[in-house]
Amino acid sequence: MTITTDVPAAERAYSETKARIIRGDLPGGSTLSEVAVCAELGLSRTPVHEAFLRLASEELLTLESRKGAVVRPMSPSEADDVVEMREAVEAAAARRLLRNPVPADLVERLQALLDRQESCIADTPADVDGFVEADDEFHTLIVEAARNPIAAHFSRLLHDRAQRLRHHLMRIRPEHLATSLADHRELADAVAAGDADAYARTLARHVDVLRGVL
Repeated sequence: MTITTDVPAAERAYSETKARIIRGDLPGGSTLSEVAVCAELGLSRTPVHEAFLRLASEELLTLESRKGAVVRPMSPSEADDVVEMREAVEAAAARRLLRNPVPADLVERLQALLDRQESCIADTPADVDGFVEADDEFHTLIVEAARNPIAAHFSRLLHDRAQRLRHHLMRIRPEHLATSLADHRELADAVAAGDADAYARTLARHVDVLRGVL
């Protein structure tokens, strides 16, 4: 029996199309046709159709009978809602995490992510996608380390929208890469010091730049 590790066609169509939406390669309002995606990825119509249905259920696409699929824009008010809830969830998670001594390996993992972000900035041109990926991992690590499954659940619900905002910000304001890294260093220092108040203050400033970015 032959064992294949190939990604299923529907999963490939879903993940690649979703990544393009999240990165902003397909901005809000862009139209997509199943035929074009089939040709681009070398897939048949059925898995691409399944992928579009899945993306529509996640509110990343709107399926219209005449236009086909349209990338769902994020409104300014929705972006503000995402930022507000993201700050609330992460600040609460950090406060819970820092009630107890911080594991040494957590500080080391945060430092490794800071090193990755610094390397991304040093690239010419800067590796914005890599930077944003490490950004996401940094904040996700804090929430998951708090061992609060409800906070982790809400963080996952906000994830795709938060990533769209991060990518959009770094594309229109690449100078913010260095500022974001400096904020992350302060957040990591607050974790190492067990200072939940300092973490919350820095986080509030860190996410505030996302308000009004759309």
